[in-house]
Amino acid sequence: MAHPSASASALLRHVRTGRARSRAELVALTGASRNTVTARVDQLIAANLLAEGGRGGSTGGRPPTLLEFNGRAGCVLAVDLGVTSVDVAVTDLSAQVLATVGHPIDIAEGPAAVLAEVDRLAQQVLAEAGLTPADVCAVGVGVPGPVEFSTGRPVHPPIMPGWHDYPIPSTFARYDCPVYADNDVNVMALGEMGIAGSDEDVLVVKVGTGIGCGIIVDGRVYRGAQGSAGDIGHISVPPPHGQPVVCRCGNENCLEAIAGGGALLRAAVAAGLPVTSTRELLELARHGDGPTLELVRDAGRTIGTVLAALVNFFNPHRIVMTGGVAQAGAPLLAGIREAVYGRSLPLAARALEITVSDAPAMSGRLGAALMAIEGYLDEDAVTPAGRADGPAAAGR
Repeated sequence: MAHPSASASALLRHVRTGRARSRAELVALTGASRNTVTARVDQLIAANLLAEGGRGGSTGGRPPTLLEFNGRAGCVLAVDLGVTSVDVAVTDLSAQVLATVGHPIDIAEGPAAVLAEVDRLAQQVLAEAGLTPADVCAVGVGVPGPVEFSTGRPVHPPIMPGWHDYPIPSTFARYDCPVYADNDVNVMALGEMGIAGSDEDVLVVKVGTGIGCGIIVDGRVYRGAQGSAGDIGHISVPPPHGQPVVCRCGNENCLEAIAGGGALLRAAVAAGLPVTSTRELLELARHGDGPTLELVRDAGRTIGTVLAALVNFFNPHRIVMTGGVAQAGAPLLAGIREAVYGRSLPLAARALEITVSDAPAMSGRLGAALMAIEGYLDEDAVTPAGRADGPAAAGR
């Protein structure tokens, strides 16, 4: 019986992520027999997903033949759908962007109008990259609300009126391939882990119009029983000045209603600051405006009280902040760190890193691409017939 860690897709993942570069390293890494590894590697070469490169360094015998992942064996569409804008990219199977385009949208216009625009942009990036719909192996879509991952349908998303239970994968039927849709924060979390992945436990916290958290356990997204794990924006926190604040979800005193982008803007306007958008508010903060900095720092402290509880419960290696408001950078981070390090157990906080994303604008597209690539190249994905065949994902 084949060693479970030596399936074709498992071996492919080791080469893709740089953990192994030769058949010998795959044998050492998986504990499988040389014959099993050789047969699987030959299968992957026949499928055009692996190629043999040069020679590696010798340890006494014949130098090993190096294996390389062929990222150009196909392409995926990556869709990062926000409340006010959408970015669409086409990437190869190494998540290298071949073409990308962004466009303003209003998510409240509903799925038919918004996804028609997404479809137009998808055709535009494919044409720009010199590709056709037949070249697309899989599609990944991040959306700003809760999604039932198994079906790709949003479930009562608070900031997406008209989207409840809409079959997002059906929009991409022309591509005749697996379609994966997930909450935007889970997708961003994948993007933060990058192509090489990680075996760490990480919280990726998006602070934008809403607030959400992608949970990475042993390097993999943890979605929970129904796909709503990490919805920290609706955890109750003490309201400022003791006055209840009604959240758009209908409950009172939710974290995002008090510390999200919309809440920050309302507080700034109430304080008489000359701003009409969250973007203008963040510009003021970046220029060192005292009252604005204090508003942002206060939001950080409020977010930090929730994150401190998560740190005590989950004990992650690190927390990565992303999203529009996270681009306020230092003042938000200062407030978050003050609350987290002040309220977390010493053991949990001892080696904890809290940072802002290096590339918050790209993590959504990169994560959507990686979600599609991982799904397409998942277990039993590769057949000797020379093509990859993803799992029976929604919309296939």
